[in-house]
Amino acid sequence: MNVAEWLAALGLERYEAVFRENDVSAAVVPRLTAQDLKDLGIHSVGHRRQLLDAIAELRAKGPAGEALGISARHLANLTDYPRSTETTAERRQISVMFCDLVGSTALSARLDPEDALPV
Repeated sequence: MNVAEWLAALGLERYEAVFRENDVSAAVVPRLTAQDLKDLGIHSVGHRRQLLDAIAELRAKGPAGEALGISARHLANLTDYPRSTETTAERRQISVMFCDLVGSTALSARLDPEDALPV
């Protein structure tokens, strides 16, 4: 794959010089992350999203993706963390070990454990 041609096919040829200056080769492109794209100076969220979607397609078309018949959309879904719709908080018991500082024992006896712990 030629990186310049790939960027041109995406309509993002304006980033060719940035990729070249930062030694982003065809072997590196499939491993780029959103943070990498920010570090390259790609500030447009739309362009970063477009590049990340195209990178996901490259990963799916790679040897493993072709052998397994995995589509880019399915690959992206596999990497997403499950999202919970529940937004309620819960209180759990925990054990805490701390060093006793002058007056901390008396203070912890008066306060709720959650309030006594430093943030």
